[in-house]
Amino acid sequence: MNDFRIALVGTPNCGKSSLFNMLTGSRQKVANYPGVTVEKRTGYYINSTGRNIGLIDLPGIYSLKDRTLDERISRQVITGNHPDEAQPDFLLCVADCTNLRVHLRLVLEVKELGLPVILVLNMQDLAERDEISIDVDKLSGELGVPVITSIAVRQSGMVDLKKILDRDLREMSLKQPPIRERHSTTRELQRHARQLAERVIVSEGRQHKITRQIDQVVLNPIAGPVIFFALLFIMFQAVFSWAEAPMDMIDGSIVALQDLAAEHLPDNWVRSLLNDGILAGVGSVVIFLPQILVLFAFILCLEATGYMARAAFIMDRLMEKVGLNGRAFIPLLSSFACAIPGIMATRTIENSRDRLTTIMIAPLMTCAARLPVYTLIIAAFIPNEKVWGPVGLQGLVMFILYLAGIVSALIIAAVMKKTLTKGAAQPFLMELPKYQMPLLKNILIGLYERARIFMRRAGTIIMSTTVMLWFLASYPKAPAGSSEPDIYYSFAGVIGKFLEKIFAPLGFNWEISIALVPGMAAREVAVAALGTVYSLSGDDEQVAESLSGLLQGAWPLPTALAFLTWYIYAPQCFATLAVVRRETNSWKWTLFLAGYLFSLAYFMAWIVNVTATALMA
Repeated sequence: MNDFRIALVGTPNCGKSSLFNMLTGSRQKVANYPGVTVEKRTGYYINSTGRNIGLIDLPGIYSLKDRTLDERISRQVITGNHPDEAQPDFLLCVADCTNLRVHLRLVLEVKELGLPVILVLNMQDLAERDEISIDVDKLSGELGVPVITSIAVRQSGMVDLKKILDRDLREMSLKQPPIRERHSTTRELQRHARQLAERVIVSEGRQHKITRQIDQVVLNPIAGPVIFFALLFIMFQAVFSWAEAPMDMIDGSIVALQDLAAEHLPDNWVRSLLNDGILAGVGSVVIFLPQILVLFAFILCLEATGYMARAAFIMDRLMEKVGLNGRAFIPLLSSFACAIPGIMATRTIENSRDRLTTIMIAPLMTCAARLPVYTLIIAAFIPNEKVWGPVGLQGLVMFILYLAGIVSALIIAAVMKKTLTKGAAQPFLMELPKYQMPLLKNILIGLYERARIFMRRAGTIIMSTTVMLWFLASYPKAPAGSSEPDIYYSFAGVIGKFLEKIFAPLGFNWEISIALVPGMAAREVAVAALGTVYSLSGDDEQVAESLSGLLQGAWPLPTALAFLTWYIYAPQCFATLAVVRRETNSWKWTLFLAGYLFSLAYFMAWIVNVTATALMA
């Protein structure tokens, strides 16, 4: 039986649990709150007077606004409204010294509840390292509560903390003080916390000052979005201009290998498999490795500098208008690499409706697998010329394709939040890391991992589907005396001509229709499929050309634009659909995702084809 109960309150990663461990030692137990998966940690310690002091480590939260399950349980326990927990007599509010401007907001909100509070400024060692000095006495006077500093992982400050607890527990009445809640708005609490921090922070290191000065520009409501989209625009310009030379080298190497095979191998199925299947198919995808590395070099650098967290706050203002918040932007940002980890990252979104909405729009983010498709078509049909100064037309088109996916996702999210997943937008709170220079070693390791993953896909999924497609496109052979190539009479040819009737309104021919089928395994497989199909369809002179050159002569511009549009929306990835099924635990939502995206892809591609054809008439 505990003589007093103390609850530890604080934000995630503030050292609250370390403080709990230091106070309780081995006298603790871990369980879950009844009916939910939120962890419950309780323990006790014996004070200097021999009293048994019970401790409860509440979940890490940024607010008591009751928006998430963690916030709801914490608020219920503190206010005495939890059915299985008695109300605490005292609150230990733990804050990170190095990020006081953010953590004071929760301190002020807790103080409004009216319970006795002690503020523990933890991580004092890190504050000293960063040259941050806080006027503890002034902070205590402003808040009207005792304030001490600590280093929970080293037991520093534990003696002082226990002395204050002993004193205050002796003085306080056993009668529980009434809860007298004020209801300051989120905006008022952020503002108040920031003003209080400015008054009590005596000095801070150069790095913290630089971070705040940069954030005044980067997080500005006007300049912030401009900088964000300017960085994206520069990134897509670099994808084309910086990768051109290494792409030419890879292309030349593949052509040399094809010439070598043609020179030394007899004209039989082995040479056809090697040249028309593996080299034409896999080579058509591998050539885009430099562009993927340039793209990820930008992303990794932005993450390492600390800018990506700011991007979430910048997008929060925009996403709030469609019923989501900046927390949804983080999984969507991951989806630019691949929709699969992006969809899995939605687990951090506490609100179930927001999480479902984010899953439904994540495939609209332009993943790395789309990059080979976009680059192939843009290189074939968009002139490599400057629009204005260093701004190239090809990079501009790439930027528009990415932007189209983002805008479409926001529109669909807005519609869903007003219909299927209706609910109020949740406020977004997140700690911002300090700006720092990216380490070259970490960037190179990240690029190596991306290259390894890409080449592994090229050597497994893409090669296997290419070989399979080569077989389907090579057999059965054309009848004797036929002027048509074998592929026209092959299994793939028959399938393609059937599908052509379905996709004809989009301007897609039977070769494109064939490529869409194996492209369901992975989006970039469509490029390998096109390479194989057109390699088997052409004569030796045509095969010697690059795939982009072949397409330029085979497709009209409206077809190319419709093909790009199709790939903005179509969920051409079985693995993504499988992850959606697992994360939603629902075939209904999985089929809804596939159905609405395929329907949207067909409709938008048809609109583009009809419009472009009319304009060119």
